[in-house]
Amino acid sequence: MQTKASTVDAYLKSLPEDRRPAITAIRNVILKNLDKDYEEGILYGMIGYFVPHRIFPAGYHCDPTKPLLFIALASQKNHMALYLSGIYGSEDEAKWFKAAWAKTGKKLDVGKSRVRFKKLEDLALDVIGESVKRISAKTYMKRYQDIRAAHKPTPRAEIAKRIKARAAAKGK
Repeated sequence: MQTKASTVDAYLKSLPEDRRPAITAIRNVILKNLDKDYEEGILYGMIGYFVPHRIFPAGYHCDPTKPLLFIALASQKNHMALYLSGIYGSEDEAKWFKAAWAKTGKKLDVGKSRVRFKKLEDLALDVIGESVKRISAKTYMKRYQDIRAAHKPTPRAEIAKRIKARAAAKGK
């Protein structure tokens, strides 16, 4: 569900009545456990929790005008979703998260860094709160920078060469 809301309050008011309590409850868990250096706002049409430019001036590498997103909370067409970028930046965090969730006995519906859910009862709020608390903005920025430094982008000339080779192979 795409929204035109520009504030968190407007986003919450725009939600269907049956989804507002769940999104609000998760938001409260996040805010209770969030490191002081993160900020909350609307980002990518969702409620976002991010490292602001005042702390991380480089911003998100794909769009440096945007701050570095840590968590997003959204009401989608067929489900609600909690995007936990922080746990996917670390293999150890991802393992911890899955193990902690499994201990709750609740089914984990996860994919592409998001936990999908239909109702609040589907979630392990204590695990979500702990996962938020475990990753300070400083830790998250360092992980992000380490991952970016380890990634060696393919030079444009190499990409052009590969495209030309594929085109030639199709022509044969």
